[in-house]
Amino acid sequence: MTKQDILSLLKAKLGAGFMGSTEPIPDQLWVEVKPEAVVQAVEILHRQTVARYLVSVGSDERDIKKRFAVYHLFTFDKDHFFVTLDVTADPHTPQVPSITNVIAGANWSEREIRDLLGVQFPGHPDPRRLVLADDWPAEVYPLRKEFDYSQKPESHPEQAYKFKDNPPGTTVVAMGPYFPVFEEATYFRLYVEGEKVVDVDYRGFYAHRGIEKLGDQTLTYNQIPFMAERICGICGFVHNVSFCKLVEHAADIKVPLRADYIRTIMLELERIHSHALWLGVAGHIIGFDTVLMQTWRMREPIMWLCEKITGNRKTYGMNLIGGVRRDIPRALVPEIRTKINNMEKEWLAVLDAVKDDTTLRMRLEKVGILNKEGCHEWAAVGPVARAADLDMDARKDHPYCAYDAIDFKVITADSNDVWGRTVVRILETLESFKIVKQSLDALMELPEGDIITEIREEIPAGRIAISAVEAPRGEDVHFLLTGGNNRPVRWRVRCPTYPNLPTIPDMVRGEQVADVPIIVGSIDPCFSCTERMEVVDVDSGEIRIYGQEELSKWTGR
Repeated sequence: MTKQDILSLLKAKLGAGFMGSTEPIPDQLWVEVKPEAVVQAVEILHRQTVARYLVSVGSDERDIKKRFAVYHLFTFDKDHFFVTLDVTADPHTPQVPSITNVIAGANWSEREIRDLLGVQFPGHPDPRRLVLADDWPAEVYPLRKEFDYSQKPESHPEQAYKFKDNPPGTTVVAMGPYFPVFEEATYFRLYVEGEKVVDVDYRGFYAHRGIEKLGDQTLTYNQIPFMAERICGICGFVHNVSFCKLVEHAADIKVPLRADYIRTIMLELERIHSHALWLGVAGHIIGFDTVLMQTWRMREPIMWLCEKITGNRKTYGMNLIGGVRRDIPRALVPEIRTKINNMEKEWLAVLDAVKDDTTLRMRLEKVGILNKEGCHEWAAVGPVARAADLDMDARKDHPYCAYDAIDFKVITADSNDVWGRTVVRILETLESFKIVKQSLDALMELPEGDIITEIREEIPAGRIAISAVEAPRGEDVHFLLTGGNNRPVRWRVRCPTYPNLPTIPDMVRGEQVADVPIIVGSIDPCFSCTERMEVVDVDSGEIRIYGQEELSKWTGR
């Protein structure tokens, strides 16, 4: 379909509910609809076209447009453009009809907007708190402009999270907030009959860090990439690239081709070491520790390579808006190529060992089923969706960096289960080796040093952009509304775990309790990072825990 087809369809069906449209950027169509027409508009996109729901974004625009805004973001993958439904909410009593009964995947987005901005969604089937802590006071909305980012509201410990009632005849098995095979805080409340899982409830967001608030209140455009890189300890470079591409897209900044290839190399190195990490963790979860030891051993040379290129194993600090800060000199290319070739040989050996392992296949096949229809309803992404035979990959569907000049395949499987997600990750790692090699060839042809575009003018206010970058876990989506004072009005991050995690109840119902850890692990979840650190004095052996106040004091220096 074309953007004009979408416009014609919406105009014809919505009548007076259709208010207007713009194309702020060539690959993006913006459609404004009345609140009373938004459910119908979403039904049209979701049921009558090939649109795929991404996320919903709330924005406090009372200072600039006298309103709260709710944006519902969709993509037409094979036609390579985005469509956004723009809905206005009253600045005094903000509410917009819920679309969750049409798209299950909108459940978390609407609850998050309610938590952070106070926009209500009448008709939402599960209007419980999502993001805010249990003791956060009611009717205090931290993403509203009048709320200062450093404000610490009074705690209300008498408030408690309301879990779902037990289904009749079931027993509760608690998994979390700290559980041996989950690396981060998260809580699954399993309702079981014997060993069979009947239902599950979830409570997460234990370490919400408010980075979007920092992005629109205190950081500048050139500082945010470094904050964005700290969203994830594994695929931080993805977030870093996502934000830079977002601003470059909004302000029409052209990045040097050499910088695009360098970004592509780093993105694929990140995918390689992330998939190796995941395969090891997955092996550990099911007791196959040989896989853990071998894949993590194989991963180390890639981490050393990242350190040699950027100065760090992780959190590279490579990107700025307009390009990258460090070149990859031609003299380093042979060493990178040798390490990639070495790991490729070992990875093929892993593939041979895994694909015919009877025990492994018995453990992973037909476990944690999520089919194509389920993925569409929940807006699942990445290997979860590709293992359900959905050919979707932002590198192909919305090409960025140098991907449109590189030959590679999107790996899919049709088993819908944990085994399929495993196969997809192993095979697409081989594609990453190909992408790195082709990018290295390009670097040998391009002149050294041309790695960043100097930006002489301020980023204009009022620009809107969406970027999608394919992370190892799936598509990473960033949304931007530019503002004054060299910072955004609104920056929204949707990491791939956000749409994948709500699919867990569908995956585990009817399964055995013992299979739940590997089913959760099969989406490669990234919950959050810890909020404090532990320091050991190597001479005395003394351990000291630094608290929030000390860390805040130091980071403000």
